[in-house]
Amino acid sequence: MDKSIIGRNLKALREANGYTQEKVSEYLGIGRSAYANYEAGERETPLEVLQKAADLFGCELSLLFEEDETAVRIMLVCAFRADDLSMKDMREVAAFKSVVLNYLKMERLLGK
Repeated sequence: MDKSIIGRNLKALREANGYTQEKVSEYLGIGRSAYANYEAGERETPLEVLQKAADLFGCELSLLFEEDETAVRIMLVCAFRADDLSMKDMREVAAFKSVVLNYLKMERLLGK
């Protein structure tokens, strides 16, 4: 997989949600420079970091691998933006997004 595609998608989702690299890296439990390298496509992002980022951005993990920029832009329409969130707030937003995403998956599986 092309690291630059993942990096592009991470950056687009981060910016759409109004987060700084510093806030996202803190949430992910990694250094800001490591996260910046992931966004720049200079380093391969570990799967556990990708999953945690997907949870934060409220998207399916597969979206981070999406080559079609249109699919990513469609997801950006639902981005939740807020200023100066604390780490506790970010964890709560991520948990809420996870609940919504799982609900939508269940509806899709049940054919509703």
